[in-house]
Amino acid sequence: MIAMGFDNVYESIGEDNDDRHWAFGTGFSETLSGVEQSLPIGIDVNDLAAYCLMLGDDALVMSHRLQEWVARAPELEEETALANIALDLLGQARLLLTRAGVVAGSGMTEDTYAFFRDENEFLNVRLAELTDADFGALMARLFVFSSWRLAILKRLRASKDQVVAAVASKGAKEITYHRDYAAQWVVRLADGTDESRSRIVAGLCALSPFISELFTASAVEQRMLYAGVAADLADVRTEVVGVLLEVFSEVELEPQVLGAGYCALSARGGLGGELDSIRSQMMGEHGSGSGREGILMGAIALAEMGEHGSGSGREGIHTKAMVELLGDLQSLARSYPGATW
Repeated sequence: MIAMGFDNVYESIGEDNDDRHWAFGTGFSETLSGVEQSLPIGIDVNDLAAYCLMLGDDALVMSHRLQEWVARAPELEEETALANIALDLLGQARLLLTRAGVVAGSGMTEDTYAFFRDENEFLNVRLAELTDADFGALMARLFVFSSWRLAILKRLRASKDQVVAAVASKGAKEITYHRDYAAQWVVRLADGTDESRSRIVAGLCALSPFISELFTASAVEQRMLYAGVAADLADVRTEVVGVLLEVFSEVELEPQVLGAGYCALSARGGLGGELDSIRSQMMGEHGSGSGREGILMGAIALAEMGEHGSGSGREGIHTKAMVELLGDLQSLARSYPGATW
């Protein structure tokens, strides 16, 4: 089982835990001290700027969703944890959005990108923008998101863009805590009462239409991978599948819980004898891997967009939830443009 190196939220912010210390949205000037910030030779600046926006938007949007849970979490300690996870992501977003503006030479700042772009100009994956029905659903989504982002950041530590590499090096330490925190809650709830387990299953099922997007590279991501800047999403998928299976096995969750077919039957209470046919379908969809790994990869490959439409957040195509999120995030800055405080 994934293990955390401390017992509670407060221990992790002590001065003796530098590797696990939350950023609180700050501390990046030290992180970038001595880092080469010139543009890598031979890299397309428009692609690099777009890639930084993708990474920055993922963090910004997920951060905002987590901030919405302050004063809503079941315990004060969890509110503290969620608030500081949100601040970690906000700190990453600030640097990446700033880097995008510098690379593009557009004069855009982190604030300009955050507050004055429209919905179709944001490039985050749609899983980041979803709302959560309850705390269990939030933990399911945070677990999947942080497992995916951690796998990306670990690979970006070797990026040819030194700023991206520096942010990844710092961020990987932070996201390791985020993933482990969420994983512990997934295990606790899935291994608790029938009600708490049903909340985790429902939360994972709600993610099924958006899972395959996490591992589908856009044209920009493909070019940045070939240029030595971006992470290989095929490698990322392999790592994420391993992490998910480790946690699912701990609490005997079916690996096809992220598949649309499983979720539809589960919602109707009709799994029963149809579970084997779902397993077979998912195994047939993905030839590599075996057993539980093959089933989970098949579930990812078979994920359907359904009512959420085709396309992806990397193309500026979002859910209705994104419109509401931006209305909240941008309202003050747009009401009082140029204001400072």
